[in-house]
Amino acid sequence: MDPKFEAVSKTTVPLILERKLRGEKVTCLTAYDYPTARLVDEAGIDMILVGDSLAQVVLGYDSTLPVTVDEMLHHLRAVRRATRRALLIADLPFGSYHLGEDQALETSIRFVKEGGAEAVKIEGGKKRAPVIRRLVQAEIPVMAHIGLTPQSVNAFGGYRVQGKTLESAGELLADAQAVEEAGAFSVVLEGIPRELAAVITSRLSIPTIGIGAGPECDGQVLVIHDLVGLSFSPPPKFVRAYADLRETMRSAIEQFRDDVLASRYPDDRESYHWPASLREHFEREAARR
Repeated sequence: MDPKFEAVSKTTVPLILERKLRGEKVTCLTAYDYPTARLVDEAGIDMILVGDSLAQVVLGYDSTLPVTVDEMLHHLRAVRRATRRALLIADLPFGSYHLGEDQALETSIRFVKEGGAEAVKIEGGKKRAPVIRRLVQAEIPVMAHIGLTPQSVNAFGGYRVQGKTLESAGELLADAQAVEEAGAFSVVLEGIPRELAAVITSRLSIPTIGIGAGPECDGQVLVIHDLVGLSFSPPPKFVRAYADLRETMRSAIEQFRDDVLASRYPDDRESYHWPASLREHFEREAARR
């Protein structure tokens, strides 16, 4: 094992809060399996989110709504085995906290005990404050998530930028203050105007983590598949693809196919051989015939 992978400085919730005080940016990426999580962790990303975006980018669902607690746990465990440095956060999927505080606590405890999560993320503002408060009282750190909350896609009528009117901007500011007061250690701001994100960031003492919310946030999060160009749908406006792995992988797969069909793979270098004595034995046998 790479010594660098073992010798790490662990990112914790108090450290993330200190970053806000020091004016230092925070980084977060999603991961859903061992190899991706290991690469993200070794790259020095502060927080790894096992997001319910798993539903779309890994499991092929049309939205985040169908993914289950058990599916989330399966992937959370894989990511846990790869993560040494980053703070590991698990999304509470749709339907896993909507019945109230007890259900939210039960799900969160499973994510911590069975999956190794160090914090959970929950969508919603003021209306989720009692749930956040209950989880924090149970010593489970909570990352809040307001703005364009994908689990509300049916209520929103699609994936629409939020906070574009004075009234809705005021509601989102109230949401942000409510989740902070409830004890959230950070809040994701998704799909809101950068000016509103800047106002929220300036008024909160907890870090804001932006995704489609402009550069004034205290940190940024992206879905890893979007970052490396491994998505199959048109990316949102806020995505910057740092690589094009989809085409790289497609090309590699096509080359493999072509080499097999043309008998170019495997060649002698990629083949195992008998010991010389056994090869000579069969050569003698063949010569006798």
